[in-house]
Amino acid sequence: MSDKLTHFDDQGKAIMVDVGNKKATSRKALASGEIRMQPTTLRRILDRNIEKGDVFGIARIAGIMAAKQTAGLIPLCHPLALTSVELEFSPQTDSGIVKISAIAKVNGQTGVEMEALTAVSVAALTIYDMCKAIDKLMVIGEICLQEKSGGKSGDFIRPQNC
Repeated sequence: MSDKLTHFDDQGKAIMVDVGNKKATSRKALASGEIRMQPTTLRRILDRNIEKGDVFGIARIAGIMAAKQTAGLIPLCHPLALTSVELEFSPQTDSGIVKISAIAKVNGQTGVEMEALTAVSVAALTIYDMCKAIDKLMVIGEICLQEKSGGKSGDFIRPQNC
């Protein structure tokens, strides 16, 4: 891993990295996060008893849509032609925790870490929005990159879950 920050020129001005001469490779990123809520709130989600609708279904769509919009949200990100975005929700009913994971894939010149992280973040925010009327104690957290593959910097696997 390089210590050089690539989004700044020699004078310290912010730049969008030129990836035009980079070889397109298959790239993949896995990000994760969680939202903690009251167990009764999670039970209502699982029973599909939330007035706004299918919480996980809508959060999945929101996460996919967000991944596709990452370049418009984060100033120096390149727009990518994503080949796949998948989100999974793993509810832990006793604790009221929902683990969220997103896998983003592309065949391109730059990585998809930001797209996977954005998908997790917006999926969690969507769950929050859909349930805030019944649970003001929800907490979103532990969002991180778990794995990435492809590209010049090679593979990365987080040694411990975040």
